[in-house]
Amino acid sequence: MLCMRSKAVNKSKNMILAKGHVDNGRKLVAVCDAELLRKRFEGKGLQLDLTGSFYKGQQVSKEKLQQLIKDAYVVNLVGEEAIAFGVKTGLIKKENVIRIANVPHAQALITGGT
Repeated sequence: MLCMRSKAVNKSKNMILAKGHVDNGRKLVAVCDAELLRKRFEGKGLQLDLTGSFYKGQQVSKEKLQQLIKDAYVVNLVGEEAIAFGVKTGLIKKENVIRIANVPHAQALITGGT
């Protein structure tokens, strides 16, 4: 039993990080799978750079993430977990996800945001 419990606790690879940015009173939320932070991906003339501070947010639960995006006008999502959250909540459609070096990325414009 201890071994099974230990495995569940160490599932850090499924962590989602989120960071809010406010510009001119409008909120953008950057969402990223934790294991992708501090990495750069390139492919087909596109680059996804997660080395800077833009995506370097706090670990959040999916419930907290739902609250964070509630008043956002743009949400950037990077990684399998982040994209799965976006699709499951209806924030994005799977067919609008692009892949850069096989890393999924999508942006959602929320028209009801402030």
